[in-house]
Amino acid sequence: MSELKLEFVSKKVKDMYGTYIGKVVGIITDIEGSIESVSVDCGSSGIKNLPYEQLLVQGDYVIFIPRWRLDAQKLLREKSLTLKRIKALQEIVSDNDSMKDDAELVYLKYEKRLEDLGESTKEIIERLNQRISEIDMESKRVKAVLFDAKLQYKSNEITEDIYQQITLHTNELLDHVNLEKTEINNIINKLTQQTIDNTTVSNNGDQLTVQNESKEEVINYDLQNINHQESEQNVDYVRDSQHESQEIPNEEIPSYAETSMENATSAENNESTHIMATNN
Repeated sequence: MSELKLEFVSKKVKDMYGTYIGKVVGIITDIEGSIESVSVDCGSSGIKNLPYEQLLVQGDYVIFIPRWRLDAQKLLREKSLTLKRIKALQEIVSDNDSMKDDAELVYLKYEKRLEDLGESTKEIIERLNQRISEIDMESKRVKAVLFDAKLQYKSNEITEDIYQQITLHTNELLDHVNLEKTEINNIINKLTQQTIDNTTVSNNGDQLTVQNESKEEVINYDLQNINHQESEQNVDYVRDSQHESQEIPNEEIPSYAETSMENATSAENNESTHIMATNN
């Protein structure tokens, strides 16, 4: 078995927000021996085959990347590149009026591309809003468990130690789903605020890599922030369980996603600004 396959076998799987999924029990390959999917034992849910392209080995764990995360990130980069090229075309015309006709032909191509990306943006945002609804339902179920545990504790049906364990685990689950919801909302804001007016063209080293980007490049920064935040949250859980045994913690989690997203300030609806407007 190849080294690539060996790094998956027997590893535990969790999503990129820290929720445990299961354990790798096997690998599905195509006729050429390339990995198609990884089989994960999810307990009572049975065996699930997770697409290889949505998996990334990080230390002792295999990280599952949501499909919406990869699609949204790819769309953000493609749209950003298209807007930068339109902006560059505008600057070319502004600097050299003799190139107006040539720039106009190229501009029409990118204008069509921007329209297509606009349709993709609507589809992605619809999927993201649907995922937010799913997260809200999951959050309600977790809070119901937490509330019932407190009720049992107050009525002396369970011990304080059991109540604290339930509080620890349910709050951890709530933090995971809230973390995902926070990132989704930030991505929606980013998608809706990507406009030509917010686009700058500069040689500052911030280069886009749309065609050759890997899933490691797409989420590596976010995973580092998530792992760092999980460590801080674990410390908070221990402190809460020691000093707040009578109350259910209800603190807002930090928004790690806000630090990794650019702050956009202008409204949308200016994406189709015609290049020739730069000469007015």
